[in-house]
Order: sequence, then C-alpha cells, then structure tokens
Amino acid sequence: MALQLRRPILIGGLGLTFGAWLLDRLDFSVMDFSSTAVWGAIALGSGIWWWNQQGTTKPIGVTPIDRTAVEKALATVESRIHQLATEIGATADASEPVAQLRQRVAELMTDMDRQDIRLAIAGSKAVGKTTLSHLLKINGLPMEASTSSEESDKAASPLTSEVEMADLVIFVTTSDLTDSEFQTIQPLMAEKHRILLVFNKQDHYLPGDRPVVLQQLRDRVQDYLPVEDVVAIAAQPAPVVVRQQQPDGSIQERMDQPAPDIASLQERLGQILTLHGQELILATVLRQAQTLNRSVQVELNSLRRDRALPVIEQYQWIAAAAAFANPVPTLDLLATATINAQLFVDLGAIYQQQFSLEQAKTIMSNLASQMVKLGLVEMATQAIAPLLKSHALTYVAGGTLQGISAAYLTRLAGLSLVEYFEEQSQYLNTSASPFQIDRLVQKLKAVFETNQRSAFLQNLVSQGIAHLLPKPVSVSTNA
Repeated sequence: MALQLRRPILIGGLGLTFGAWLLDRLDFSVMDFSSTAVWGAIALGSGIWWWNQQGTTKPIGVTPIDRTAVEKALATVESRIHQLATEIGATADASEPVAQLRQRVAELMTDMDRQDIRLAIAGSKAVGKTTLSHLLKINGLPMEASTSSEESDKAASPLTSEVEMADLVIFVTTSDLTDSEFQTIQPLMAEKHRILLVFNKQDHYLPGDRPVVLQQLRDRVQDYLPVEDVVAIAAQPAPVVVRQQQPDGSIQERMDQPAPDIASLQERLGQILTLHGQELILATVLRQAQTLNRSVQVELNSLRRDRALPVIEQYQWIAAAAAFANPVPTLDLLATATINAQLFVDLGAIYQQQFSLEQAKTIMSNLASQMVKLGLVEMATQAIAPLLKSHALTYVAGGTLQGISAAYLTRLAGLSLVEYFEEQSQYLNTSASPFQIDRLVQKLKAVFETNQRSAFLQNLVSQGIAHLLPKPVSVSTNA
C-alpha cells in the first residue's frame, strides 16, 4: 500500500521534469505562467496514471445494505447469545451478563428505525474539525455533528467511539493524505463506513494548485471512495487585505474576513441524506451487530478454553505415562495416536463440533506426521534433554525423556486444536465445512513459537518428574 501511495508522486515528478524541459525551450516571456504550467504538468502526469488505473481497478464504492441483512445478522447474535447462556448454565452470576447482551440486541433492533443521522468529524490536529462542526450545526443539518477528540497524528491512534458509532464520517485533511492519515481511515473504509474526505483550507493554496491537490486526494482513495465523496472547502478562510482608494488619492488598507466556503460539502451531504439516509443507519446497525457478535464469541471462547485446558493437561500426562512405560529410542507419535484422537474428540465436544473416533485418529495421525516433518519431535527432545541432565537420578530413567516429550507434543497438539476450534466457532454451521488440516498445521506452528520458552519447558519438566517418577518414601526408625 505504501508503494501505491507514492506512485502518483513519482508520475507527477516525471511530469514536472517534462514541464521544466519544455519551459526551458520556450521564449522567456512565457515564464510568467511557469507556476501554472508546472502544476499542470504534475496534474497531467497524475491524470495519466489515474486514467490508466481505471482500466485495471474498479472503485469499491458503497455497498447497499438492506433491512433483511441486518435482521439476519441480529438473529446470528441472538443464536450465539443463546449458546453462551446454555454453556454457562443457570447461575446468578451468569444471568446478568446474558441479560445485558440480549438488551443490546433489542436496542439494535429499535435502532434500525431511528431517523437522526449521526455524523462524526475526524482528522489530525489543526485541520479545522471544530470550525467545520460549528458550521454544520448552525446550517441546520438534520444530524448530530461531533468532533473527534483524538490529538495524535499517529497511525495507531485509536478512533473515538463517536467515529466508530457514526453513520457518516467526515475526515478532514489540509493537503494530500499523509501515510498516517491513510492508515487511520483505512480500517474505517475496510469496515464499510461511509466516509466523506474533505480537503479543507484550500484557500491556503494558489488557485491553480487547488484542483491538483484535490485530484491527488481522489487518486489516493479511488479504490475505496467514489470520486464525488472527495470535496474541497474552506471552513475558515484566511483574512485578505483589501486596498481602497480614498477621495484624496491615498490608499487605505483593511483586513476582510471572507465567508466560509463549504457549499460543495453541503451539497454532497444533502445528496447522501436524501438518497441513502436509511442505508447509512442500517449499515451502522449491521457493524454494531457484527461487533457484538464478536464480543459474544470472545466470551464463548474464554469459557470453552477454561474447560479445554484441564482436558489437555489430563491427556498430556496420560500420553507421558504411556511413553514412559514403553520407551523407544525415537519418540513414536503414532503410538499415542489413540490418546490424542480421544483428546481431539473431547475438545471437539467442548467447541460443539462432533467427530467420530476414526475421524479423529486420521486427523491426529496426519498432524503427528506433520510434527515429524517440521522437526518438532527432534526439537522437543533436544530442548528437554538438557533440562533433565540437572536431575541426575531422573535422567538415567530412559523413559523420562520420552514421557515428558510426549506430554509436550500432546500439549502442542491440544493447544493447536483449541486455536483452530476457536477460529471455526465464528461460523455457526461448522459441521458443513470439512476439517482443514493445513489450517491446523498453521496453528501448530504458531503455538510452537509461543510455547518453546525455557521457563515453560522447565516448569513442564518439573511437573513431568512429579507425575512420572515415584516420590521417595521417608523411613523413620524408632530407637
């Protein structure tokens, strides 16, 4: 994306070079028009780039939202809340959070029929947000104008709740978009927020330069916003010097304050409100429903993970005991396939995904093979063996290394399944799609990266010794 942002500047630079070459060969009397000509060359270069892009990339534009889609999304949330309530059970501590979630769904249902449009104004510091908000209010637009309170120009700065809850966002800039500004509005565009990009303080530029900057802005966001949703204004024009000749021939100067020029913004706002007002409201409710749905899923995942971790721990020590009792020179993961398969079935049940034991055996055998191919078995034994050497008595027990390694690998498999099931749980009908072993392997790699710390392995070795080796019995002698 950074290259895409800079490309128009590169083309504009080529246009500038060509313009300078051309001016150098013209009569010197033409140089009075140099500023306009050079900017025209830049505009020509950017214009050629923009024109070529139209043949390869179509603007995303605005996706219409209908009431049926919103009602379907809310029904999905209700189903997930019902699932959460079922898994929590009927307890006093659980009833209040579930009731609050259901109340939120009811509010969103009502919100679909509201008439007022929520407008938020966002942008970097000193771009004229407050002034523009005041002008929109005094012009009697039927909406609630509120200014973003963000005071940072950093791309990572969080957007205010007013912006996230708005039906329409006016993003104000005073020049071509900076990278940080683009990174700020990109999440909004990705989430289908309706955005008007406003080039404010255009009076700070020469008349010939203003359309060039406006076109550059349109080029930057052409894949996200319709061209008519990028407008230029002057919310608070700079004072101008007016010279007036007096009767006695003297010249008197005074400072005049030009009237605000926001006509293009008002016109576009009027068009959007007239043609798409209800769609804006529905789109906002849909985004809020999707956010609520994710929140409910987070609660479900947290509840299920709390239940899954003790199951994983139970099976890791069962696998450890089996490998310890029957040690082999090289850890044979296929020997523990039945144990891991039962772990798979039990975890699937926690995440409301049903698998037969035979299906589980096939999947876990494939995962075991992938562990060998990825070198995880060898890396596990190499990491655990040095930790056992500090325990001289336990290291001589040949099965200890195999047992703790089996526990470690079983834990990796279990945590990978948890990550996979949590991801799949975002879809209500998970049984309709086949199990994706490649996706599970990706989860396995990520889990291994976060579970190879020395502190974690040392703790696992200590627990393994306690589980696998008998505790010494102290014998007391009576005098």
